Amino acid sequence: MFDLFRSREKSVRILLGALLVLVALSMLTYLVPSYSTGASNTSDTVIASVGGDTITMLDMQKLIQDTLKSRQLPASAVATFIPQMVQEAITEKALAYQAKQLGLEVSDADVAVTIRQTIPNLFPDGKFVGKDAYAAMLAQQNLTIEQFETDLKRQILIHRLQDIAVEGTVVTPQEIEAEYKKKNEKIKIQYVKLLSDKFKAEAAPSAEEIQKYFQANTARFTVPEKKNLVILLADQAKLMQTLTPTDNELQAMYNLNKQQFQTPERVQVVHILVNTQGKTPAEDAKLKAKADDLLKQVRAGANITDLVKKNSDDPGKVQNNGEYWVQQDSGMVPEFKAAAFRLKPGESDVVKTTYGYHVMKVLKHEDAHLKTFEEAKPDLTTQWRTQRVANLMQQISDKAQAELQKDPTHPEKVAAEFNMQLVRADAVAPDGTVPEIGVNADFNQSLVGLKQGDVSQPVALPGNKLALAVVTGMVPARPQTLDEARDSIKETLTATRLTRLVQDKATELMSKAKAMGDLEKAAKSMGLEAKTSAEFGHTGTVEGLGTATYLQDGFRTADGGLFGPIAIPDGQVVAKVVQHIAPDMSQLEAQRIQIRDDLKSQKARDRNSLFEAGVRDMLIKQGKLKVEQQALQKLIASYQTGG
Repeated sequence: MFDLFRSREKSVRILLGALLVLVALSMLTYLVPSYSTGASNTSDTVIASVGGDTITMLDMQKLIQDTLKSRQLPASAVATFIPQMVQEAITEKALAYQAKQLGLEVSDADVAVTIRQTIPNLFPDGKFVGKDAYAAMLAQQNLTIEQFETDLKRQILIHRLQDIAVEGTVVTPQEIEAEYKKKNEKIKIQYVKLLSDKFKAEAAPSAEEIQKYFQANTARFTVPEKKNLVILLADQAKLMQTLTPTDNELQAMYNLNKQQFQTPERVQVVHILVNTQGKTPAEDAKLKAKADDLLKQVRAGANITDLVKKNSDDPGKVQNNGEYWVQQDSGMVPEFKAAAFRLKPGESDVVKTTYGYHVMKVLKHEDAHLKTFEEAKPDLTTQWRTQRVANLMQQISDKAQAELQKDPTHPEKVAAEFNMQLVRADAVAPDGTVPEIGVNADFNQSLVGLKQGDVSQPVALPGNKLALAVVTGMVPARPQTLDEARDSIKETLTATRLTRLVQDKATELMSKAKAMGDLEKAAKSMGLEAKTSAEFGHTGTVEGLGTATYLQDGFRTADGGLFGPIAIPDGQVVAKVVQHIAPDMSQLEAQRIQIRDDLKSQKARDRNSLFEAGVRDMLIKQGKLKVEQQALQKLIASYQTGG
């Protein structure tokens, strides 16, 4: 429960540019399916041009591969998102072009400052590690210094233009007040929930109806084609343990990342929290006496761990027995931190904070120091293995498929060569469960269209695993029998009838409630129960109904008014507003700044989106932006199943 001691100070906002750079440098670089993207002479085909700058087929292929490497998209969804990815690439070039047209510039010094701020690893102890180490770091991401700095310069340029676009965003006092009311107004409702399950028996079809439906729709009921597979699995965790770095390799990592192993001055403490939040002065005095008594026991030699288990109100005691490491730059409340550094190892005291009384004992005090190479070696080994296994998984992804395609009849040789697990699975349905994999949509998608002897694309699985399969046989599709189709037909007919039935019941209830002027009586007349909710706001939840998102009409309905029927996941709801609870306007001032900032951020995002669209439209009209739709469709087709 470390957050219990977090200070209330606001965190310093991180520059967006810094975040973009760090994300770029930390992208994962393996598990990329080897899609066929057409002949090499199409790689320079222009998809779009902006002011003479082009976006080619090769540019987008690289971007798509990077997206797959970082697992931002499943392979099966790539084709769907390509138009959006192209649009984003066009927008970036359009903004950069417009920024230059407006005379905005980014100097080499600007780039240098941004790099120093965003990649501190390059400046241990404030000194640049050198061009070779810088280039080596970028090479791990398949980037040169020139490529990286050119892209960074463009990003800085775009951010400057966006800052100009959203500068002067204004939020009025009226908007702040309206947002405050919306955030804090509440309602209480009386409601009747018509559960679908309650009427399921009424909606069930007869045996004759099921048979009639089957006879009328025989062609729809088939057992799909199934495949016999040999599956090869690579497990990153197992592969990692097979990798062993040399001391020279680890020493080089240590020298480059010494700041990572700087340990600040810190104190290890154990404490018992006697919580006083929400207590009266009289109760506080009793709790202070309890804390003083516990301190006497600690000083007398009692086992403080046992006292923690029996007496501490800190929820974190379950995980850590009340022990914490305290640093000067930590977010703990000041009184707790000050006492930790004031006391010597073995000393104890009672400390008062906003949370209550802390019976604290200092266990250990460590001075700031740099971990030695030997101390850092376990962490360095893990880091080295993590980096190397990424490359190893990439090699398996690239090479195992190629080897299987050369000789699909001997998958066991490929499994042995790449240290992969071999699994046999017969009669696997298109959406079926696969041994060692389970039900995985991406893996199932990789099998679509494959015939006997074909090899699937490599697919990333949960748990940092990789799978690909060889189709060793086919089980042809066939018509289902009535017995095989019976449950499916019953479910389909029941679901269709049930939806209509519950809607009709809810409409009937609404009509009766209006006629009687009483929702509760109307509900009883239909064998239903009316309940009254607790107060809830726009973003709250209602016990028994779920999120208040479904009940927004209630905020627009007067006290005593009915609203609904409303469809919810498991049925329908008819409700009456019992009471509107107005927000406490005396708290507006305390929230004004936060609400203003939130509204301003939202307006800035909306304004930036409009600005980006405006820049694109303007450049299209000027003939500076052109999209080659035929080339775009060709790119999409190359990533579609069977493309």
